Amino acid sequence: MDRPIVVTGGPGAGKTSLIEALAAAGHKVRPEAGRAVIREQQALGGKGLPWVDPGRFAALMLAEDLRSHAEALAGRDVFFFDRGLPDIAGYLTLCGLPIPDPVERAARQLRYRRTVFIAPPWREIFTQDAERKQDFAEAERTYATMAETYPRYGYTLVELPRASLAERVAFVLGHEAAES
Repeated sequence: MDRPIVVTGGPGAGKTSLIEALAAAGHKVRPEAGRAVIREQQALGGKGLPWVDPGRFAALMLAEDLRSHAEALAGRDVFFFDRGLPDIAGYLTLCGLPIPDPVERAARQLRYRRTVFIAPPWREIFTQDAERKQDFAEAERTYATMAETYPRYGYTLVELPRASLAERVAFVLGHEAAES
């Protein structure tokens, strides 16, 4: 059970806060590739931004996620990922774009733990920022797309409770321990 564990869902549902709390508790984590790509592209004046060139943005996320996945499998530690490779396929689907063969192959062949945690839309904690420009309706659509995408790649989804951060951490760690 040394495969990475994924947390997915729509934007603003508490995924990053959960990943940061897991890191603070001493667990190995990988941040969301999309946010890293957006920060990098904004700093460079690049065009690989979701609101400029969604296809280029997806390609840059793929490169970042491939590196993260390989690094996580290189050691013996369990890693928690803020999104996984199937998220890229879901993102492209959401944008109405075809899923390129490299994305499809990566999502099918580079595996995570079978159980994937999905954060439901949660209006009370939803916020926008410089990297998250989506509104709550798009967050709901993204959640629905990920809920369809991950099972298509053979994963079982477990919905995170709308609960305190500490309760969410305990929920994830309880499932992780049961599957180890």
